[in-house]
Amino acid sequence: MLEKVETLIAKLVDEVGYPKAAELFAKLSGGKRLRARLILTIAPEAAHAPLLGAIVELIHAASLLHDDVIDEAMLRRGVASVNATHGSKVAIMLGDILYSKAFSELTAFDPAIARSIAESVTRLSVGEMMDVEMADAFNTDRDLYLKMLYLKTATLIEAAAFSAAVLADKNAQAYATYGKNLGLAFQIVDDILDITADEATLGKPSLNDFVEGKTTLPYIDLYESLNVSDQERLKTFHAKVLGDEEKGWIRSKMNEHGVIERSYAYAQTLCDEAIAAVGDDVPLHAIIETVLKRSH
Repeated sequence: MLEKVETLIAKLVDEVGYPKAAELFAKLSGGKRLRARLILTIAPEAAHAPLLGAIVELIHAASLLHDDVIDEAMLRRGVASVNATHGSKVAIMLGDILYSKAFSELTAFDPAIARSIAESVTRLSVGEMMDVEMADAFNTDRDLYLKMLYLKTATLIEAAAFSAAVLADKNAQAYATYGKNLGLAFQIVDDILDITADEATLGKPSLNDFVEGKTTLPYIDLYESLNVSDQERLKTFHAKVLGDEEKGWIRSKMNEHGVIERSYAYAQTLCDEAIAAVGDDVPLHAIIETVLKRSH
């Protein structure tokens, strides 16, 4: 079924009628297609599930294009980003094309689905703005970080799960809870991998989030564990290019205080709550496992 989603994604982009957009989009890495897989898993018999999956993946791709411009990222999944190869203006406009095409296709769906997806994109944009603002200083507010995480990452996954449940005539709110928690756990594991995975696997420098000014959950957990002197030292590293000595100090302190294990435990708690929300829907349990155990 994912092959059908890929075919529909290419078809939607071709329908825009601008070959340059299709050419640029074809160079983007498709990634894990988590959102489409989630929709197909929740609503495997629904005729329009593949199209909904394609629409949501277009929206996700658009958000990443804009995200790379904001972060001035030169790589996306180990490949040169569009803004690196063609400039920020082109990346932004390609993202706008994908957003607008996705919204056009959404109008054919149940209004509850269209509203859910559209509102999630508004929340996603607010989350992106929060992320930018929060990078100005070292953030120690866990609740504020988790709110931003929900808005920037989890909300579209939540909306995808909700919408798939509507298509399948299942308990939409229960599946929305699953999607929200899955999205939060996915990003927290991402936060962890930025610290623990090697650069070849990440496709970008390690500890890159912190260099970009993002105080992710492991850094908040670490800050809360340190004495005052070490807290101040950690804050001096914020939003700066780190040498091997600084990276080594951060990793050693995280190891000393069991920070990575603590962050994983929180992701596991979120996943347990997600599974509880959907009961015996076993295929969704498998998606949770792939999120928790992934290495990149």
